[in-house]
Amino acid sequence: MSPKARENLTGYLFISPWLIGFFVFTLWPFLRSFYLSFCNYNIVQPPKFIGLANYQMMLFNDDLFYKSLWVTLRYAILAVPLTLVVGVALALLLNLNVKGIAVFRTIFYLPSIVPTVAMTSIFMWILNPQVGMVNRILTIFGITGPAWLSDPVWTPWTLIFMAVWAAGGSMVIYLAGLKDIPQYLYEAATLDGASAWRKMRVITLPMLSPVIFFNLVMSVIGTFQYFTQAFVISNGSGGPEDSTLFYALYMFKRCWKYMDMGYGSAMAWVLFLIVMVSTGLIFQTQKRWVHYGR
Repeated sequence: MSPKARENLTGYLFISPWLIGFFVFTLWPFLRSFYLSFCNYNIVQPPKFIGLANYQMMLFNDDLFYKSLWVTLRYAILAVPLTLVVGVALALLLNLNVKGIAVFRTIFYLPSIVPTVAMTSIFMWILNPQVGMVNRILTIFGITGPAWLSDPVWTPWTLIFMAVWAAGGSMVIYLAGLKDIPQYLYEAATLDGASAWRKMRVITLPMLSPVIFFNLVMSVIGTFQYFTQAFVISNGSGGPEDSTLFYALYMFKRCWKYMDMGYGSAMAWVLFLIVMVSTGLIFQTQKRWVHYGR
């Protein structure tokens, strides 16, 4: 064996645990789910090949499929821009050189590292219509608070508010991007008499656009996989009146409540295509607004 081949073999042996894990727990389930999407499979009995029946039922006979897709799209349209704007705004504020700024950075970042189930449970308590803190505060001002978690009109807004509340995770990434902007650009703009607003518009946002682009793509992908908060709030039902029946939650119910793994696999592949198309469209637009420094 040549020294080069021996070196390559040594390298593959070192990464073999990762390779085994990838093939066994990622690649094989990925390929297996594609086959199962063309089958009638309930775990107990062997898969029975039924062709495109699962996709046909999904697209033409399942109203909940379109309803769950609409719930997810509506959430994405509202939550993604809001969290993006709030994250950038917080990063700009926390990038100021003032006393005690590290404390404020920690405070705003903490909500993003709270476990999702714990965070959702806290919101269920403070938004309780009878004993919740929010409605009690509104009562002081003579306002009757809504049933945040049992009214189909207000429940989606509650989830959006929870997403904005945890915008500290993206804020840290934006803050790192702001620290990477060369200071001489601001110094040159100051000498030219540029206002703070103009500096932000022509320097900060263009130089920060690659970071915004990254967070946008990750947020869109994460939104289509939105599951935990909706599951905890609705106790897995997707209620009230299917207002929290997100796509991933409905897919979970098809798989584990109705034991229809074939249909769930078909839904997973449709979700994969939706995510691919969505991210592809975002990538197509980056040439117009993303600026990469040379």
